[in-house]
This record gives sequence, structure tokens and C-alpha cells, in this order.
Amino acid sequence: MSRFPLHMMSGGGSGHCCEDACKPAEKGPSDRPAVVAGVRYHLSGLSCASCAAKIEQRLNRMEGVKAEVHFASSTLVLDAETPELEEKALDVVRQVEPHIKISKAEEGGAEEEEGGGEGASILRKIFLAGVLFVAGLFIQNYVYPGAEDLPLGDFRFWAVLLPYLIGYIVAGRDVVASAVKGIISRDFFGESLLMTVATLGAFVIKEFPEAVGVMLFFKVGEYFEDRALNHSRRSIRKLLSIRPDYANLKRDGVAERVSPQEVRVGDLIVVRPGEKVPLDGVVEEGRTMVDTSALTGESMPRSLSEGDEVLSGMINRNAVITVRVTRPFNESTVSKILDLVEKASAQKAPTEKFITKFSKVYTPAVVAAAFAMAVLPPVLYQVPALSSVFSHAETYSEWVYRALVFLVIACPCALVISIPLGFFGGIGAASRKGILFKGSNYLEGFRSIHTMVFDKTGTLTEGVFRVTEVRPLNGFSREELLRLAAEAESQSNHPIAKSIMDAYGGGIDERRIESYEEIPAHGVRAVAEGREILAGNDRILHMDGYDIDHDTCDVKGTVVHVVIDRKYAGYILLADKVRPEAYEAVDGLRREGVDRVVMLTGDGRAAAELVAGELGMDDFHAELLPQDKIRIVKELEESIDRKRHKIAFVGDGINDAPVLVASDIGVAMGGLGSDAAIEAADVVLMKDRLTGLLDAMHIARRTRKIVFINITMALTIKGFFIVFGAFGMATMWEAVFADVGVAVLAVLNSTRILKA
Repeated sequence: MSRFPLHMMSGGGSGHCCEDACKPAEKGPSDRPAVVAGVRYHLSGLSCASCAAKIEQRLNRMEGVKAEVHFASSTLVLDAETPELEEKALDVVRQVEPHIKISKAEEGGAEEEEGGGEGASILRKIFLAGVLFVAGLFIQNYVYPGAEDLPLGDFRFWAVLLPYLIGYIVAGRDVVASAVKGIISRDFFGESLLMTVATLGAFVIKEFPEAVGVMLFFKVGEYFEDRALNHSRRSIRKLLSIRPDYANLKRDGVAERVSPQEVRVGDLIVVRPGEKVPLDGVVEEGRTMVDTSALTGESMPRSLSEGDEVLSGMINRNAVITVRVTRPFNESTVSKILDLVEKASAQKAPTEKFITKFSKVYTPAVVAAAFAMAVLPPVLYQVPALSSVFSHAETYSEWVYRALVFLVIACPCALVISIPLGFFGGIGAASRKGILFKGSNYLEGFRSIHTMVFDKTGTLTEGVFRVTEVRPLNGFSREELLRLAAEAESQSNHPIAKSIMDAYGGGIDERRIESYEEIPAHGVRAVAEGREILAGNDRILHMDGYDIDHDTCDVKGTVVHVVIDRKYAGYILLADKVRPEAYEAVDGLRREGVDRVVMLTGDGRAAAELVAGELGMDDFHAELLPQDKIRIVKELEESIDRKRHKIAFVGDGINDAPVLVASDIGVAMGGLGSDAAIEAADVVLMKDRLTGLLDAMHIARRTRKIVFINITMALTIKGFFIVFGAFGMATMWEAVFADVGVAVLAVLNSTRILKA
């Protein structure tokens, strides 16, 4: 917890401990831009990550429209300048994916059960198409055997064809419609188009049963695939269920149930036992226990009384409380967490990006290979020098059939669907443990951390200081020194300031304080009853125009120097306690393969050396300004192979924001209620426990392992059947397993991450 606008206490060291004190502070990197809020729509039937990306790209090309499509939660967040533009944007969604049903996210729980009615409809189609398929087989084999080879004018040919044709339309109508839309939108390599070409080609060569069977079993596989996907989404929605449905707004002494969005800052709301706290605020009246597990992942209850801060997402347990709202709903803790989880899938991991690029090259290559397979062998057989290569004169229909089988097998849907779902599952598993990743790129990066850099105060230590010594000098008494320091620190919320106030114990008359100023990386300056008071580290004694002469630069520990009217009055020595779990976390990181563990602090060298030695740090840097921390992190990054390894910085997420942004992966401790933590960091440990780093690393590695299994399984099985299909040893039935079956297996494998 570097807290650079306030104190950066320095302790022991040599006489040059302050030599850079007068350098102006550099401006750190700016925070990431805020996400634009908009109207939320639920997209029922969105089962393809690439389809979600396609919708988002098309919408963002529209003038006056900004859109975010979250595949993970099947939601569209839409900003449009006019209602007309909003309606046009929704029409674009329907054009890109005709089967998707759009509804307002707030309307009657559209999000609650993905595909409930739709699943029943798909089952009805499968049943009807299955009956027609069996009827066609019966007629073809027992009523009019061989009728498929009769002329088109023979009624027996149509008696065989019609059950298959109607069954094909029932099972594959939406697939064909999607293929036509793809052609219109110039998407020539989508899964629907490949399936349509393959099955219609089978009709052309009079392989009626296989044409219908492929579409029927494709539909069956799609149904189970959607069920697996929706199971994963339901598991994630348990996390998102912390979104409050209502607030009890107090008006004229009566509590009225309203939407949380209607409540304004300063309003009073009533929270009854068993209810979720809908908005952030301060307890105005009452005492209760709250469950914070939805925010932190831990079920440890927390006691609240008048004046305590209460956060949205907490669950009130045993008493009615009245809360004065301090933040609007869209800025509340629960809203920010939900936005973070939903948007996490937008930041793609390198593996996801590779698969997306791979499929864009792979699919056209497969189509070209299938075309060549259908055309070239029969042509080459006509060349006398090559005719001996073939055992017999394969017909065009035989090679067309092989090409169609090849097309079905080679569909990349197993990779395109299961890999994004795998990373999203990892993000969901981490969220359950109170670890919020802002994107799958950070989740994947967490498995390859080479150097873990820690801030000291509030991160490795508890940040709860206690005064251990008060040393007055130059005629000042102990009581006077402590009182003057307390007056100077009375306007600060830094832990050191609070510790001095606690040690003083008396009340401070704020009317005595005429002016107050916080000096970044130095300390504070105040004027009380006409006396100028400086309190801070060694740097504050050597600012422009001061240069106080003193001989206490070698004090061992965290020290606050006090100057009254440019006269050195003495110092106050404080001590901080190392977090109990810090030992386990540092040892665990080494076991997990982290090569270096480094500590950075603005505190004095003596205090830093004590903590670093106690925890067994590989290296530490003390007496740092904020820009110094950024410089050291950059130097560490330059010393490693950036393609294979990452640098992570762990801080408190409030005043360490520049370093959190500058590092490869910024990890914020104690994100509960901290706006800066959620805004600046890439990973937020809501439990405020360092052992969460080990959980994050385990989940990152498990996710990577499962994703790698999916890639290997899909490519191996598809490659096996592609070879067999090319040599005429695989039929359409095997092709269906190689495509839809592998996709279902990969999706089911991805859901294992949620049980990590």
C-alpha cells in the first residue's frame, strides 16, 4: 500500500537517504477508460462465441451506436443516440443471427433459464424428423427397395424421397436459413453453410438417408451442446445472482419497494433480514450481521452498526437496518463486480486469438481441399500415366461423397466454441473464490509469472501501525510533540495518521487548524494557531526552502519526523505487523515456480529490510517514489523473456494504480469497496488475502490444461477421420461424431473447470 499522495515514511539509512527528495513527481499512467453503460438485452440462443463477435463488429460499424456483446452471459449492452438507431441495431442482430430471440434483460427474468422453451421446441423437431427418417428408411428398404435409382417421373422415387425431404426441412430449416444469410452477408465459411453444402450434396448423389441423418444428428448434437453450454452459464449466473432486484425506499416514514436504479444518493433505504443490500451506503440506524460471501467468497459474517459502511451484494442476516445511500446503482460495488465478470470474456487470451485466426485460415483451406477432392481424382484417372494409381475408375459421385464427408468432419466448431467457454469457466471458478479476472488474457498470463512484485504496507503487512516510541528534542515535551503531530495528521485517512491519533487519544479541535496540505511522497503540512507543522518522512525535512538540520536519519523503523516553525521537534516511531498468511503465500509462490519475489516500498530501508528478511524476499527496494516503482517494474520486465514470462505487481489498488497499470498483470488487494482497485487492476482479490494468489495460479493452470486437452482432442479426432474419409473409409455417420460429437465432448470437458 504505497499511498503516495500521503506518507512515504523512511526510517534508517545513511545520510544521503533523502538526496532525491526535491525531484518533482512524475505523472503516472492514466486509469483505463470507464465502460459506457447502456440498455441491456438478453440474446436467447447465442451459442457461438464467433457469432457474438460478429454481432458486436457489425453494430459498432453503425454511426451513433456503441455495443458490447457478452457471450458468457448472452447479453447485449447497447448505446444508441436515438430510439430509431436502437431499433435498427436490433434488426442488425436479427439479420446476423436470425434464430436469436431478443428481450430486455429486465423483463421477467429472461436470463434465468437459457433455452428452456427453445430446448423443448428443438426436441419436438428432433422427434418429428426422427419419425420421418425412420419412415423413409422403411419405405426405401422394404416397400420400394432401389427406388432412389428410378427416374424422377416415377412415383416410387418420390415415395422414398418425400419422407426424407420433409424430415430434412424439419430438422435443418434453421441451418439452411442461416447458410443463406451467410451467403448474403458474404460469410462463405460458416458452419451452417458447410453443413448445408454437405447435406444437399448428399441429396444430389442420392444418399438420402445420410443427408437427413447428418442434419438430424447434427441437431441432436447441437441440443446437447447447448445444454452443456447453458449448464456452464447457469453456474456463472449463480455468481451474477447477487444483482439486487429491488430496494425498500423510505418515503415519509414508509418503505416503498422500487427498482434500485430509482434510488438517489442521500436517500434512505430499509434492508430487512434475509434481503440483499441493493446499494452502497452507510448504516444510519440499527445493528446487524451481514454475509459478505457473494463479494469475497468467504462466509465469515461481519458485524455492522451505525456509521459503518455497507456494500451492495451483502446479505442482511438478523435485524432491520436503515441505510443512507452514498453511490448510485451503476457505481455501486455489486454493479462494478457484475460488469467486470461479464466483460471478462471480451479480453481474449493468446490461445483464443490463435484459434480464431487459425479457423479463419483453416476453414477456407478445408473447403478448397474438399473441392479438389471432389474434382481432381476422377480427372487424373483419365491421364494414362496416373490411372494405375487408382484401383478402379472411381466415379465423380464417389469422390463427391468423400468430399462431403470431409467437409462435415473438418468443421472447426469444437475449437471455436469450447475454448472461449473453457477460459470463461476458469474466470467463473476464480470468481467463486473471490478472485476477479478482468479477462482471459490475464487468466492465461497468470500461469507463467516469473517475478511477483509486492507493495509492503497493507499488502505484505496489515497496514495497522502502532506507536512504539515518541522522542521529543530541542525543548519539546512528549505530550506536546504527540499533540502537534496529531493536529497535523487529523485530516488524513492514512493508517499512520490514524495510529498517531489513537496514540494521542485526545480530541482535536478542528477550528484550530487554519490550513492543511498533503505533500505527495513527503507527508503533510498544516498551520494550527499560527504555527506551521510539518510531519512526514526525511524528504519533508529537505524540501525547497526548508533543509532542517538534524541527526536522526539512522532511526531503525517507520518514523514520522515533526518540525514546528522550521525547528526540529523530534520523531515518532511506529511498527507494522506482517500478515499471517504472507509467509504461506511467499513459500507457495516459490513452490508454484515463481522465480523471484520482490518487495517495493516507500518506507525506510531499515523497516523494509526487516520485513523482507522475515519473509525471505529475493530482493527489496525502499524509499521509493511512485515513479521509482514504475521504473523498477520496467527494469524487471526487461530482464526476462516477455514472450514466455510475466511480471505481476500486487498492491492495495488505491494509490498503487500507476504501477498496477504499468505491470504485465496488476493485482489489487482488498478490492472490497475500493473503486480504484476495480478500475486499475487486472485481477482483484476480494478476500483481501494473499493466499488468493495461489488459488488464482492453480485455476489458471487447470484452465490452460483443460483448454489444451480440448485443442488436442479436437485436432486428433478430426485429423484421424479426415484421413479415413479421404480414402473412403469413413461415412457421414462418423463425420457427425467427428464434428458434433467432438464439440459436445469439448464443451463438457470445459465445464469441469467450474468444479475446480
